[in-house]
Formats: sequence, C-alpha cells, structure tokens
Amino acid sequence: MNKKSFLHAIIFSLIFAAGAADRSVAQEEWPVLRHYDQEHLLNISLPVGGIGTGTVGIGGRGELRDIAIMNRPAIGQRTTFAARHQNQEPFFAIYVKPKGDVSTVRALIGPAHASEYNDADGVPCNHHGLPRFSSACFDAAYPLGQVSLSDDKLPVSIRLKAFNPFIPGDVPASSIPIAVLKYEVTNHSAVDAEVSICGVMRNFIGFEPGGRPKNNINTYREGESFRGIYMTTDGIAPDATGYGTVALVTTETSNVTFRRSSTDDAWSNAILNFWDDFSDDGRLTDMEKLVDDNPMASLAAMKTIAAGETSTFTFYITWHFPNRIAWAKDNAVVGNHYTTVYANAWDVLDKEVPRMGELEKRTLNFVNAFVQSSFPDEVKEAALFTLAHLRSQNVFRIASGHLMGWEGIDKVSGKGYGSCTHVWNYETATSFLFGELSRTMRDVEFNYSLDSAGLMSFRAKLPLAFASEWKAAAADGQMGTVMRLYRDYLLSGDRAFLSAYWTRVKLALSFAWVKGGWDADQDGVMEGCQHNTMDVEYYGPNPQMQFWYLGALRAGEEMAKVMKDKDFEARCRRLFENGSRWTDENMFNGEYYIQKIMPAKSREDIYPGLIVGMGAKDVTNPLYQLGEGCLVDQLVGQYMAHVLGLGYLAKPDNIRKTYQTIMKYNYVPDFTGVFNNMRSYVMGDESGLIMGSWPKGRLEIPFPYFSEVMTGYEYVAAIGMLYVGERENGLKCIGSIRSRFDGLKRNPFDDPEYGHFYSRAMASWSSVLAVSGFHYSGAERSMEFTAVPGSYFWSNGYAWGSCRVAENDVHLQVLGGSLALERFRLSDGRVSKFKTAVINEGETRIIKMK
Repeated sequence: MNKKSFLHAIIFSLIFAAGAADRSVAQEEWPVLRHYDQEHLLNISLPVGGIGTGTVGIGGRGELRDIAIMNRPAIGQRTTFAARHQNQEPFFAIYVKPKGDVSTVRALIGPAHASEYNDADGVPCNHHGLPRFSSACFDAAYPLGQVSLSDDKLPVSIRLKAFNPFIPGDVPASSIPIAVLKYEVTNHSAVDAEVSICGVMRNFIGFEPGGRPKNNINTYREGESFRGIYMTTDGIAPDATGYGTVALVTTETSNVTFRRSSTDDAWSNAILNFWDDFSDDGRLTDMEKLVDDNPMASLAAMKTIAAGETSTFTFYITWHFPNRIAWAKDNAVVGNHYTTVYANAWDVLDKEVPRMGELEKRTLNFVNAFVQSSFPDEVKEAALFTLAHLRSQNVFRIASGHLMGWEGIDKVSGKGYGSCTHVWNYETATSFLFGELSRTMRDVEFNYSLDSAGLMSFRAKLPLAFASEWKAAAADGQMGTVMRLYRDYLLSGDRAFLSAYWTRVKLALSFAWVKGGWDADQDGVMEGCQHNTMDVEYYGPNPQMQFWYLGALRAGEEMAKVMKDKDFEARCRRLFENGSRWTDENMFNGEYYIQKIMPAKSREDIYPGLIVGMGAKDVTNPLYQLGEGCLVDQLVGQYMAHVLGLGYLAKPDNIRKTYQTIMKYNYVPDFTGVFNNMRSYVMGDESGLIMGSWPKGRLEIPFPYFSEVMTGYEYVAAIGMLYVGERENGLKCIGSIRSRFDGLKRNPFDDPEYGHFYSRAMASWSSVLAVSGFHYSGAERSMEFTAVPGSYFWSNGYAWGSCRVAENDVHLQVLGGSLALERFRLSDGRVSKFKTAVINEGETRIIKMK
C-alpha cells in the first residue's frame, strides 16, 4: 500500500468509527471478506440482480455501470446515444448544506483513475464532468458490495450498500429483478445538515444494438411504501428484445421531489439544467413536458441529519424485459421466467419491497455463515465471488423455467451457446446451492438434447424443440453429464427423479459403445475419436476423457444399484475395473498420465457426429493432440468423483503423484519470460497453472490452448490437490488466481475464459467441499465432514447451514430449508447413527461422536 492509500485507509477508519456508535439497527454492519483500497477500484463491477434477470453493475467507486437488463450483456456499454452523453449515464448525487453554511453538490462517485484522463474528444470516461468525492474504497462479500466515499472538503461521509437477495435453496428469492441501493450518510459536523440524495437516469428502454428509444414515457407513481419514476415506452415494438419497463423509486415518505424530464439536450444542456435545479436547494422541480425520446428522470429524497448522526436513504431499481430470443433458431422468442412471475417493473416493487428487509436478513445469514467458516481466505473468495457468474447475463431462464447458459459473454452478446456440456461439466455451484435449477439443466440434456441413438448434442439449441439439432457429441461433455445427473439424484435423494431419466441415462452412457464410437470394443478405455473441451478431437486414450469415462461408469454403477438393474450394474463395474487397470498400466508414466495417440484409419470409421470440424483435418495423422504432455486438468473426472464420493478411479498413489507433477511442471511463478501464442489471461509477474507442459519435448503442434492459463482449469487442478492431501499446493494455486483479480487489473467478480463470467470458473465452489470434506446423500440421509475441528458452511442445494466440529461432538445447524438425516460421519471414521431426524430452519442438532 502506497502512502496515499495508507492515508485514505486511516481517514476511512476514523470517519466510520466516529459514526458507528450512533447507527441504528437499520444500518447493521455487513460482513467484509475483501477490502479494495483506492488504487484497486478501476475494474470492479459487482453485478447486482437476480438469477436469470440481468444485472446492474456497481463500480468500485460507486458508479453505476454495465447495466445489462435488456436481454443481453452490456459490459462497458452506455445507455445513452453519443459519447458526449457520458455525463448523463445513470448516477446518484448528494446535496449537503450544514446549518448556517453554504451547500455543496457531488456525484456519489470516487475519483477517476489516472488511465481515464486522456481522450481526444474530452470524454474519457463516464461522469467525467461531474464533481466527485476525493477518496473511495470498496468492501465485498458477494452478493454484498459497499462503497465508502469521503472528502475533506465535505462534512459528511457516505457508505453505499448494494445487493440483491441471494439465499441458497430459495430460487424465487434469489431471482428478483431488483438492485437495492442503500446510501448511509454520516454527518461529522457539529451542526445539523440538510442532505438530499438524488438518482438520475434517462429512460433508455429500447437502447440496444440496432435499436433506439422512441416516445419513451416517465411517470411519477406512488406505491404503499415507496414512490418514484416508472419508465415505459409507446414507441418500441412490444415484441422487441429492448421492450420493457424500468422503475427508480425510494422508500422515503416525505420530502421526495422528482423530475420526469430535463430540457432539450442541445449543447448538453439537459445535464446542466438538472444540475442547476438540484444544486439550488437539493429539491427538484418537475418539467411541464417530456423532452427527448429518452427523457432524463431524476428522483430526490431530503432529510435533516443531526450532528454526529447517520441516516439511510434507500433506493430501488427494478426492471422487466420479457422478450429474450433464442440463440440459434431464427430469433424465436423464448422469453424469461422472471417476467412470468411479475407483470412489469412496478409489480416487482409491489410484491418484493414489503419483504425486502426479511430477504436482506436471510442474505446476511448466508454470507455471515460462509464468511465466518474455517475456510482459508483464498477459498472463501474463490467460491463466493464467482457466484456472481450465476447472476450475470451468462445465465438465463427461459419462460418454461429451464436454466440455460452461454459459455461466457462478450460486451453485448453471448459466446459459446447451448449450455455447452463440456464447459458446464466443471461447475458445481448450481447443484450445491440451487438444486431445483440444476435439475432443469439435466432435463434439457436428457429429454431434449439426446437423440434416439444416445448422441447428446453438447450444445442445446432453442427453442427446446430444436435442442438436439446440433448433432455433435463431446466425449467429456456426455460422460460428465451422466455424473452430474447422479450428483443431482444424490443431493436430492429423489428416486422418482432418477427413475424418470434412467432409461435415457443408460442410453447416453451406452453411446460410448456404438460402432465407430469412443469405446467401441467395450473394454473400459476410450480409444476412439473424442471431441472435447479443447475444441478439437483427441485420437486414442488420454487422461482427460478417460477419467470422465471412468467416473461415468462408476456413477452408472451406483445408479443401477438404486434402480435394481443388475445387468447394467455388472457391466459398468466390469468396464470400470478393466479401464482403471489399463489406465494405470498403460497411461501412467511414473509421474503423470499421458495420451496414447491412435489415429483413425479413415473418417468413415468414425461414428457420425463425433467430429465437429475444429480439429485435425487428417484423421490418419492428427494434429492438436496431447501426446506425452502433462495436462493441467488430466484428472478432471477424478475431481468430480471426489465431489460425488465415488472414490478413486485409479491407483491413489498415482493420482497423488500426478497432482504433485502438475505442480512441478505446470505451475509458473512468474510469466514475465513465458511465450504464449494464444490468449493471455495471465501476464507479467503473475503466477498460475499453464494448460500443458512437455518435460521431454513438446509436440510441434499440440492442442490449441496449451500455452494459456484459465481459471476454471486451475481451480479443478487445485481442488484435486486439496482432495488428495496436497493442501499447500492447492491453496497456493487458488491464491495465485485470486491475486490476479485485484480490482485494478481485473474485476474480482468476473473470471473470463472464452468471454466474461465464464461458466467453468464456478468449479471454484468445490474448494469448499474439498476443505470441509462435505458429502451428503439424500437417498441414504447421510452427511460427512472432515474431522478437523472448525466451523464449516454447508449446502446441498435444498437446505444449508453451518457445522461446528469439536473434539467429541458436532453442532449441526440448519439456517435454511430442512434436512433429513439418520447417519453422520467424520473423516476419521467415527459414525453416529440415529432414527431419521428432520432438522428444520433455525434448529441445531448436537451429535455425539465416539
């Protein structure tokens, strides 16, 4: 921390300590997992919004940014027409007038970064011409974000507390299209002060690529406990993706003023007219008529804050945009589930404002339970912060309620459509936090994407009637999806769920054995042409696909036991045992597992749909292979097997040795001198795990991404290390990742790969499972934890809470949902059995361990 940052930290600690004693219950302190000083705010953008609804970004300095609510991403995008309008992007401002003194007006934004000063047209960044606060910092514990602002020329300090409810297991409460903004203002002067907080937002409905607002309307309305501006349109086609409604309201009941519009914007007079009006006395005077197709709305609330006191101003932004289109079928409208729950943006307020206090309390219960757990800080941050991906525009729910996802998102569009199985395979957050949503993804994969031969299209087209039209299978994607269905059964214990899909699960797993397929000779080894997440085809046995296959066979065996399908159970067991043995004997080179390249004789020998077209053109002498390289996620199937409690898929000594070798050959402590011909997600003196290494000499042209570093793969390798006892190495790798997302260089809530908010990165949730040793079987009503004393957050997708492990007993607390349990086990072998107990929300069960 430099001298300037150190002084800022001292100032903030003194300012907020002074006001803390006088804060009311309504100004409850929020937990903080990571603090970002003023030098590390530039790229912070906390997505605030529900699952599948879109989000409003809260910048590290308090600015509103990346407003992605109209069925598309909006990273770095404006809501206004021209660059000269950047002063008119949505923002909040404050008016302060101490008794007997002059007034001051500031935008509620911290100082611009040095990199934002230079621009040929004099518009280098949003809000460039607005007076700002001189000092800012950001505190985070997702989904909670806090921006602290102060200025030695002002008698007040401000803390913005922004969030959207996030409650494990409660999908509706976690899927509300709302941004909650609470401005806590502390008066540090010796006299009373008039304070007004004002939100400013143009009606940008319809502003999207290829579209512009037309005849948009702002109306002042009052609800039972809130009031503000309701934004609609008369000029946008009702079936346009940008058609919808927005609301900006406050919960203040008196001294609320508003403007539905400003003046004509010739020579940027609209912002001038607003600023003059607000600066005059902190109140707004409405205009007689609406000006512009996107009229500028503003809403202000004023209070008198006594000397030394703190008061909170609460604002809500809500939205409703029903017309989401399909990603790959004639722009057909597939809708949004959230818009079937609410009629419009005002209806969101009517239904949700009355219970927002309770939802905030439940969200705080979740975050506190997690943050106070005995996980290393790097694990907490990795697991918690990447949950933002689940609420970005990377993820959406169509009208039927099915959860869908891109691989990642670009600035204004998605990237890698179809809930790509070989990418979504890696993540575990959805199933362990929202089991209901995870099961909708299995429905798409097994009921819609699977054809009659068992080929699962690894990209699901929309509408769902066309889901299987991709007609290409990924070996890792399909085998991993078998494991994921077992995971969803395991966590729910719902035998009817498994029974409904069992025939199609067998069909998907058996597809590996078709003529010309991945394991045509049915020996438990994938020798065939295997398209995979490296976007090429591997030819011959390789660890990445082989361990997914072994994991799928084990999952198939366990599911067959439940279904009393003895023939299929025996078949899976036989193939697993033979494949596991062959893998150790033929692919383990004493340090790690390698690929045995086996070219195809001809394209005609390969089952249709197994070659996608991005890989080798000559299947008899294929490029883009792994060969004897050491792959960072070669044990990805073993990683998932550990998560599912399926045990080791190969010899434990070989598995552990492989993780040690990955650290030896693939971990780079400093990338300054490292050449990379592809994409750079690590640069300079940063550290991380490189995708591939060749200790004995690299293939001339290996798989395309060999020189890259991507967090999803890194997490999987690091978590695998944690599972096999390589704790120091695992934490070192996770720490390297998190150090790169420092707020200055990168957004700590956005792990990119092929696009922002990349799905694979949500594998980070498994670090919580690995450290805590958490396993739950809803079928057996059993739970397991590490025997290491400590407090551990847990969630099975339907219930959640905290488990405190002591020397002789365990305190199992349920904070949400209800939990059925009759067996509890610690990793040291101690087991406690009892009659089935249902532990309800708010209850704690003390379990004696002998």
